[in-house]
Amino acid sequence: MIRINLLGASKPRNKRGAVSAGPSMEMGEAGSPKFKLLIVLVLLGAGNFYYWHSLDKQKQVIAKEMSSAEQKNRELADVKAKYLERQSQAENYKRRVDVIDQLRAGQMGPVNLLNTIGETVNGTEAVWLSTMKDQGTSVNIEGMALSTDAVANLIQNLQKTGYFKTIEIKETYQDDQLKEMQAFQFSLTCEKLKA
Repeated sequence: MIRINLLGASKPRNKRGAVSAGPSMEMGEAGSPKFKLLIVLVLLGAGNFYYWHSLDKQKQVIAKEMSSAEQKNRELADVKAKYLERQSQAENYKRRVDVIDQLRAGQMGPVNLLNTIGETVNGTEAVWLSTMKDQGTSVNIEGMALSTDAVANLIQNLQKTGYFKTIEIKETYQDDQLKEMQAFQFSLTCEKLKA
């Protein structure tokens, strides 16, 4: 044990005869077990309080982050709903445009057929049409020509258009009602190419 004298009183001499000078202090014992236990409990309580306080701060931070994340989630849900609505509108618009395009294509079919046959007949000499019937997959054409060669030229010109798969002549005969000139009545069946 170490003793320190703070009063400055002189001490008896030690074995060698020297006088010790200066204040001295006595440390005493390290403390009683109850005091040690109390210090340990205070330290544990302080550590526990510090740990609880840090967890409470984390809880508050997590609550704030969760609140902002929920707010962001609501905003994104609104954006997603608007996006899905716009996408649905775009799909409806696309379907409508496709229907309109199909109707236009269907509408142009007879116009294209008439244009093709009209240009072919106009490009073939000595041929006139009297009737033309669109039967869906085929077209029946009746008309008059000044010669059988003109009918053959019409068939050849119709094949060149690429609009028809096959062209068959049903009949051709000389018209006896026209006495002043030679005329041939003809009837053709033209099978369309599949679109």
